[in-house]
Amino acid sequence: MSETHILVVDDEPEITELIGLYLTREGYKVHTADNGTDAIQLAEELRPDLIILDIQLKSMNGIEVCEDLRTRSDVPIMFVSCKSDDTDIIHGLSVGGDDYITKPFSPKQLVARVKAHLRRMTLQSSARTEGNGSNTVLSFGSLVIDLDAHTVKIDDQYVPLSAKEFDLLTYLAQSPNKAFQLDHLYQVIWGTDSVGDTRTLMVHISNLRKKIETDPANPSYIVTVRGVGYKFIVKEGTSHVYR
Repeated sequence: MSETHILVVDDEPEITELIGLYLTREGYKVHTADNGTDAIQLAEELRPDLIILDIQLKSMNGIEVCEDLRTRSDVPIMFVSCKSDDTDIIHGLSVGGDDYITKPFSPKQLVARVKAHLRRMTLQSSARTEGNGSNTVLSFGSLVIDLDAHTVKIDDQYVPLSAKEFDLLTYLAQSPNKAFQLDHLYQVIWGTDSVGDTRTLMVHISNLRKKIETDPANPSYIVTVRGVGYKFIVKEGTSHVYR
């Protein structure tokens, strides 16, 4: 069994040491960096399976690192941030972060989040490999989702989505007109409990709307169900499934 490599980026030695200790105990190979420049270089050299990235780094912050990495990699990126940095967290998720955890955090909770992300990446990789020859395409008018190719088109134009955005869109689209609770969606897509905080999910929904909706403020696909969560709206006679 090959080793799972995790890159931890934080300019506080105590934090990287603590995270490294707990992840090493779980059998992961941990690499560390204390600045954005080194983080990008290590990510290129090591091709880690997951990155834990502090937002408040000196010189080049975590958001800038994430933006750079997202131009060529879909590696899961989990931000670490102080609770007061809501704006930074939202910005980080908007540029391609998959999740975040706030300081101070429970090391056990962080490990659980890491395991959940890695588990879902493994399942998705297996599903795409086993899906060869059984291609499924969901068509909703101008919106077309190819499950095996992992692509989305609108009016025949490719729409770039992050791995989590694609998973979320696909899950909703496969059960059209069904309302899902926020906590349920988080658990399904992120593989762990939301611990009462669903901002990660809400930001991903917002990002999706900006990419697939003609008018994100008045969505026609992903709509909010007040007091519940979200659902994917499909008008009768406009959806098709091709295999």
